[in-house]
Amino acid sequence: MLSKSQIKQILKDRDLKPTKKFGQNFLINQKPIQQMVVAADIKPNDTILEIGPGLGALTQELITTGAKIIAQEKDRNLVAVLKEQFKTVENLEIIEGDARAIVGNKNFCSLQFKVIANLPYYLTAPIIRQFLEAENPPELMVFLIQKQVGQRICAKPPRMNLLAVSVQLYATPKIINYVSQKCFWPMPEVDGAIIKIMPHHEKTGATTDRERFFKIVRAGFSHPRKILISNLADGLNMNKNDLEKAFTTLAIPLKSRAENLAVAEWIKLAKNL
Repeated sequence: MLSKSQIKQILKDRDLKPTKKFGQNFLINQKPIQQMVVAADIKPNDTILEIGPGLGALTQELITTGAKIIAQEKDRNLVAVLKEQFKTVENLEIIEGDARAIVGNKNFCSLQFKVIANLPYYLTAPIIRQFLEAENPPELMVFLIQKQVGQRICAKPPRMNLLAVSVQLYATPKIINYVSQKCFWPMPEVDGAIIKIMPHHEKTGATTDRERFFKIVRAGFSHPRKILISNLADGLNMNKNDLEKAFTTLAIPLKSRAENLAVAEWIKLAKNL
C-alpha cells in the first residue's frame, strides 16, 4: 500500500495534485480497504466494477481475489499512472470515463457484477440511485462514503428521510464500519463509513410506479417538521379529509410526519392515494 509520502512523490513526479473537482482523497490505511473487500464477499469468478480507483490502493487488494476487476477512472492523468502500475496484471481492465455512463452500457449491464468504491462524496446519491434503478442492478455494492450520508441512507423510523426511502425502496443498506478522516490524504473534513447495499431480489421498486411514488414521497418530505397529511394536501393538491380516511384505512397515525413512515408504508400510501 502506498504511504502518504509515496503518493505525494508520485503526484509530484507527474506535476499533479489531488483535485476537488473529482473528489480525490486517497486511502492511506489498509484496514478499511480489507474491510471493504471482505464485505463484498468476492469470489474468483466474480466481475467487480471499481469506481474511481485513484492510485490503486483498493485495486491492489481487489486483484488478489482472482476476480475480474474493471476499474473505471475519470481522471485521465491517473489512468496513465494506473496502467503503468498494473501493466502486468491480467485480471484487471482499466477504463477511462465517468462511472455514471456505464449504467446505460448494455454490454456491461448484461453481466452479473458487484460494485465497490472509495466513492467521491459528491457522487454518492446519483451513483447509488442509478445502479439500483438500472434494468440489471449489481448483485451488491460496497462503498466508502461520508459518515453522515451513510447514516442517512440506513435510517429507520422515526428518522427516515428522502435519501433513505430512495435507497430502501430497492435495497437493504447496512453500515459495516466507520472510517476516520485520518485514513485519507488529503484529509477530508468528515469521517467516512463503509456501507453495503444489497438489492432486493423481489424487485419491489420495479413493480412500483416510480414517478408517482417519488412525487408523493417528495411532497411528504417537503416540510419535514409538519405533519405528513398537511404536506401531502399542499404538495399534491389533495383534500385533507380524503387523506385522513386513507391514513385510517392503512393504520397510519394521523399525526405522523414523513420521518415516521417505513418504505413499506410509503408503498401502501402511494397505491391508495
